[in-house]
Amino acid sequence: MQYNLSEINDLIRNRRSIVPEHFSSRAIHKEQIETLLQNAQWAPTHGKTQPWRFHVFMDASRERLSQFLGKTYLEQTPSENQNEMKLAKLLRRPLLASAVIAVSMKRQEEERIPEIEEVEAVACAIQNIHLTCTAYGLGGFWSTPKLIYSPAMNAFLGLGEKDKCLGLFYVGYPNVEWPSSHRIPLEYHTVWMHE
Repeated sequence: MQYNLSEINDLIRNRRSIVPEHFSSRAIHKEQIETLLQNAQWAPTHGKTQPWRFHVFMDASRERLSQFLGKTYLEQTPSENQNEMKLAKLLRRPLLASAVIAVSMKRQEEERIPEIEEVEAVACAIQNIHLTCTAYGLGGFWSTPKLIYSPAMNAFLGLGEKDKCLGLFYVGYPNVEWPSSHRIPLEYHTVWMHE
């Protein structure tokens, strides 16, 4: 066997979503973020289009992201539907994380590859980020508030009209015990085809 399968199984099965509210104030080093992103780039990509794009918010830029999220939520949500707790969460989370990575899909100009396949490639890149966080002992949380799918988000990130932000990935050292979890047994999700 080329790799230690037991360690790989443990890594995959111990990956957890840890919300920024459970991050400590301990700072993450830029080199760690670079490793997360290097590993993200090794996700499968049909036609080798490598559609992922990353905008990393650290230090003072997290405040700029926070203000943008709050302002955009208020602009895009009718006043009768606005929720103070949701607004507070959007404003607070970037400031609780050591880094926030906006992960986007750059749409191929020729559109040779179906868009869904480009989205899937970026999702795989996000999984690679999350697994690398787990290996580092870092908390990771993939957040997808509705407003990230808007032209305002594209403008904020400098994306093209056909590009899409697919998530804000929050990273920080957890200040809680690593969560446990479980999955439904495989037989509930699997049909074996023999003929």
